[in-house]
Amino acid sequence: MIVTTTPGIEGRPIAEYHGIVTGEAIIGANIFSDIFAKVRDIVGGRSGAYEKALRSAREEAIADLEREAAAKGADAVVGVDLDYEVIGDTGSMLMVSISGTAVRLG
Repeated sequence: MIVTTTPGIEGRPIAEYHGIVTGEAIIGANIFSDIFAKVRDIVGGRSGAYEKALRSAREEAIADLEREAAAKGADAVVGVDLDYEVIGDTGSMLMVSISGTAVRLG
């Protein structure tokens, strides 16, 4: 599955549009607690544990997007937009959401 932020794929015409597809992943409060408990992991102003959690959530959201696109008969997703949003009453959760247009390439 090709997933790209561009509106098309160079040299590959779009033969059919299958609609908008999405994927989401939420990192809960317990993950943030675990991350902050590992303050020793912070090196040079970066937290490896935090980055690993974000990377994992992003990969989950992309996998959801790809599954939805494949279920619609698509072999690519174009125009992809990836967003991060703090949610919950206390801002204790982070949602990673991704959306794009599922297409079949020619």
